[in-house]
Amino acid sequence: MATANRPIKVICLGEILFDCLADQAGKTISEVTSWTDYPGGAPANVACALAKLGTPSAFIGRVGKDPQGEQLVQLLESIGVDISGIQYDEQAPTRKVYVTRSKQGDRTFAGFGERQADRFADAYLNKDLLPTELFQEAEYLVLGTLELAYHQAKAAIFRALELAVENNLKIVLDVNWRPMFWLDPDRALPLIQELWQYVDFLKLAQEEARWLFNTADAGEICDRLASIEGVLVSNGDAQVSYCLRKNEGVVEPIKVIVKDTTGAGDAFLAGFIHQLCCYGIEQLSNSQTAEDIVKYACTVGSLTTTKLGAIAAQPDPDEINALY
Repeated sequence: MATANRPIKVICLGEILFDCLADQAGKTISEVTSWTDYPGGAPANVACALAKLGTPSAFIGRVGKDPQGEQLVQLLESIGVDISGIQYDEQAPTRKVYVTRSKQGDRTFAGFGERQADRFADAYLNKDLLPTELFQEAEYLVLGTLELAYHQAKAAIFRALELAVENNLKIVLDVNWRPMFWLDPDRALPLIQELWQYVDFLKLAQEEARWLFNTADAGEICDRLASIEGVLVSNGDAQVSYCLRKNEGVVEPIKVIVKDTTGAGDAFLAGFIHQLCCYGIEQLSNSQTAEDIVKYACTVGSLTTTKLGAIAAQPDPDEINALY
């Protein structure tokens, strides 16, 4: 769905890459005999899902000046995502992540092949090349935490946060904890905690919530982060705990036949932000509206698990409305 000539509402900043998904489910990385490349990367997934749902989005990230990078950028453009924030790296390649699957569709990240984690283009996102005009136009900035693992990309994250604050954007953080992206995972916790002061909406997987806050209850986390407007805690196909403008509850996702869980959390987040854009944040004060928004987000996430790949599997509005 193209969003040309409509103001960008959501900026998604971070990694875009190829998930190399094991063709054989239930096998270890040494047992897998073939892989299929699927476009992915959490912020890129969110940007694409938003565009498909009809919310104008932009992606800011860095790819290698290689065929893989060009393919990813063309995909973003074809879906209708604004690509004015794409940077190209002459030395470092576009990232590939190897992903194994269980027979139930759950995925495990299995490394980067021959390269170290910091030897890919997204690690070198340049803060001086961020398109400031996008921040003057948008309403939301969506971030993950993987870029904090790399010195140059980390600087870009904090520059983006400055621009978001200057332009009164709402800041949405999906923790998306992936230890394999860090050369020193012990550095992650204090850096992630530095982000709390900026965040308006926080999305966590249950294990991330327990790691960071020692609880998976969204209301308790909201109480800990006094200035936050909303917390979502997901747990695969189990219930989602939410606290939005002090309205607390749980939502049970619809049951589907799962093929691949890659990108389901990103689609869930996109569904949530899309509904915020449709309703307006003030409507979160209505308890029924808050619950409906989370139910919609769960439906988007669930449908994404019924097909392979993260971006390829994202549903369109008609598929969602048939179930929601």
